[in-house]
Amino acid sequence: MNDATRVEWREWGQAAFDEASTAEVPVLLSLTATWCDHCHEMDAETYAEPRIAANVNDSFVPVRVDVDRHPRVRDRYNMGGFPSTVFLAPDGTVLTGAGYLGPDGMRQVLDSVRTMWQTKGSGAARIPRPLREDNPPADELTADVESAMLGQLTETYDEVAGGWGQSPKFPLPDALEFALKRDREMALRCYDAVGANLLDEYDGGFYRFATERDWSGLQREKLLDSNGALVRAFANAYLLTGKDEYREPAERTIEYLTTTLWNGNRDAFANSQAPGEDDAHSLDATERASADEPPVDDGVFAGPNALAIEGLCTYYAYTDDDRTRRYAERALTTLREDLLADGVVRHTLGEDDRRGVGDQPVCLLSNQARALGALTTAASTLETAAIEDAIEIADATIERLYDEDSFLDGPAEGVGLLDRPLRPLDSNVAFADALLEVAVLADTDRYREYARRTLEAFAGASDRFGVQIARYATTVSRLLEGPLVIRIAGEPGSDLHRAALRLADHEKVVVPEADEIEAGTARVERRDRVSALAETPRELSERVRAVHD
Repeated sequence: MNDATRVEWREWGQAAFDEASTAEVPVLLSLTATWCDHCHEMDAETYAEPRIAANVNDSFVPVRVDVDRHPRVRDRYNMGGFPSTVFLAPDGTVLTGAGYLGPDGMRQVLDSVRTMWQTKGSGAARIPRPLREDNPPADELTADVESAMLGQLTETYDEVAGGWGQSPKFPLPDALEFALKRDREMALRCYDAVGANLLDEYDGGFYRFATERDWSGLQREKLLDSNGALVRAFANAYLLTGKDEYREPAERTIEYLTTTLWNGNRDAFANSQAPGEDDAHSLDATERASADEPPVDDGVFAGPNALAIEGLCTYYAYTDDDRTRRYAERALTTLREDLLADGVVRHTLGEDDRRGVGDQPVCLLSNQARALGALTTAASTLETAAIEDAIEIADATIERLYDEDSFLDGPAEGVGLLDRPLRPLDSNVAFADALLEVAVLADTDRYREYARRTLEAFAGASDRFGVQIARYATTVSRLLEGPLVIRIAGEPGSDLHRAALRLADHEKVVVPEADEIEAGTARVERRDRVSALAETPRELSERVRAVHD
């Protein structure tokens, strides 16, 4: 029994579903996260109520799942946020579900589900729509994808408060970066709103989101993945503008990541920090310094660490900040040595075994995509040998997850609905984008072709994509127009290499140690346009302008 909630929680697994089948009762699946304030509230206010806990224990098989540790369960059963309270038939199909439930709401739902089960049984269960509609609509890729996304951003842009949409307000780093190159004024106003409203001015790091249109109602949990992505986004705004007002939020966030979220025992970043007490954020600096620190989830997860590595590498590329480089290299070593084997990225480091010996890792598309992005960025900025691991990841993912011109989220096997294929758009796009960079860095069109097929597989629905999927339009643009490629016949850190990284196109690909051109020179390429060689940073800048014009 969990003493905090009085509910006899089982772990996710076959045993729980077998128990439900034998007892002929539904499963109550509770999806929670360590950083989720409302999850803790529901434990304290609902599951801790003795009569509710007894009802749950007597009439259901209760299963508790941490969504960061079980992403495939999260993606199949999420009811739109956390906590998610989901009632399942013993075969894993969904009877009904809700989000946060207070005591009165939970009593009503428990009675309703019990009646439903007694009258209809498993006949009342269903398979969620994303798992019923397996194949997305395919179509040809055209420049209309980019213009349609820009139209979406323009239409939903909040001219009063900044950002996109009414409420809630999320930082949307992919949308920021897409707009940065295509509508600079709108993009920078949105950057300003995110920096002014979501950045913790005292401790650094970005809060997760705000509930209201005016950016009030801050949800003060801090997640590694969103902070890593925002470091990259703000670094790219600094690249374009040269203004410290965009560099400083990235710098403050890196300080937060490398102190509060740094797990020194594992040489990697911890996953998240909970919000803490509501009134702590209203204290002055002296009082806050003496207040208790909100708890940190020390779990090390591959995907969020990869996003942090990519963010730190990007910031280092534009600033030469040596401390940022050292932390990026340490986390990159952990990713490559402890979380990667034979091209498959382990989801997390085991609590007791840093090297993850034990069960074979499951190949998950989200981890593969994020790790691939981190390695291609590292190959461009820090160490060209990282491309070897990137190629292994690309090949393993294609072999294991590529299916009918797009990628599955993982193997179609497991308990509940895990045996149902899911083709997550965001992870497919992230993987396709990284494949475009592998194609350049490895100098082979094979990966570009897989990226093209993947993007085409979703193109039939692209006119309906919201601003959260802005990266799809970015990646289609990079595919159709070809990314700006700068090849440097010199090591990372040379003057030409550093100059190439700082040329103001954050969607470019820089290839150090290029052996096809004369040592000490650089060449600029875009599709079939190839520049003359450059020997100095100034000449390189001229060559880039010539290829762009």
